[in-house]
Amino acid sequence: MAAEDTQSWTISYKGMSSDNIKGLVLALSSSIFIGASFIVKKKGLKKAGASGTRAGVGGYSYLYEPLWWAGMITMIVGEVANFAAYAFAPAILVTPLGALSIIIRHAANSFPKLCIYAALAHIILREKLNVFGILGCVLCVVGSTTIVLHAPQEQEIHSVTEVWVLATEPAFLFYAALVIAGVLILIFHFIPQYGQTHIMIYIGICSLVGSLSVMSVKALGIALKLTFSGMNQLIYPQTWAFTMVVITCVVTQLNYLNKALDTFNTAIVSPIYYVMFTSFTILASMIMFKDWDRQNPTQIVTEMCGFVTILSGTFLLHKTKDMVDGVPMRLPVYTNEADGSDLEGIPLKCQDSLRSS
Repeated sequence: MAAEDTQSWTISYKGMSSDNIKGLVLALSSSIFIGASFIVKKKGLKKAGASGTRAGVGGYSYLYEPLWWAGMITMIVGEVANFAAYAFAPAILVTPLGALSIIIRHAANSFPKLCIYAALAHIILREKLNVFGILGCVLCVVGSTTIVLHAPQEQEIHSVTEVWVLATEPAFLFYAALVIAGVLILIFHFIPQYGQTHIMIYIGICSLVGSLSVMSVKALGIALKLTFSGMNQLIYPQTWAFTMVVITCVVTQLNYLNKALDTFNTAIVSPIYYVMFTSFTILASMIMFKDWDRQNPTQIVTEMCGFVTILSGTFLLHKTKDMVDGVPMRLPVYTNEADGSDLEGIPLKCQDSLRSS
């Protein structure tokens, strides 16, 4: 009986395909670069805002700041790796690995002088990483590993026209229409009234648009992968249609992500953006590529448990980032912009933003 169970498990679990492994390596590389870029761009935005109009109120002085461009180049390198990862692996494998970039951002926020991994800072620089920070990192890694080991195999696609058929099915068209309508309502109705006070406005736009951009990036990545393998996909108009969607979505994301980073605290923006972006992307991938149709219920539940584990680790990292050896540090005191009183805690908005508003 035991031998039969072992044989049955071996048949059901075929391991990671070579494409999934390539996608995994590229996704990990992407997390390193993107995680570091958040901090560099943030520093560039703050420096530009000190001498010009802040991005949060519609300014573009950061375009003249070399530090912001350094972060932007780092982010582009990470996004290129991320772009390539989607060509090899399903979105449900690639997207949740963004939690690893959260770890890097946490390390950089804790040790801004060097912007390196928390582990290296702990070992080499003798910096203190509290037990809850270590536990948060472990939870993110365990959750990511769980998803990696149970991710579905990449769907065999032989032409960009096959992706176009998936993208034009009624279910995904309905989802895309809802996303576009929601984004337009947020931009034209909610931003003028609540953009500077409600963090979910900017992040909601980035996350909704991001889910469409990931699907288009995956389609374009597949087209380029097939082209490089000898099957030219550039002759199909669908390839260029996906390219235009990618450009439009990425520009929109960058614009409103800059506004979110400049207006609100990075420690709050990062986890909320990760959770919303990942959730909408997995939903879009389920609808368009039907990832879970190729999996049994056990694998699906395990992946969801892995995702929840990552969310728990992300929450723990940011909730305890100011603790030392499990004991809360005295939280910074800041001025409440409403009545001028002094409050203790982590402000929702950046202090530069509070002074400028």
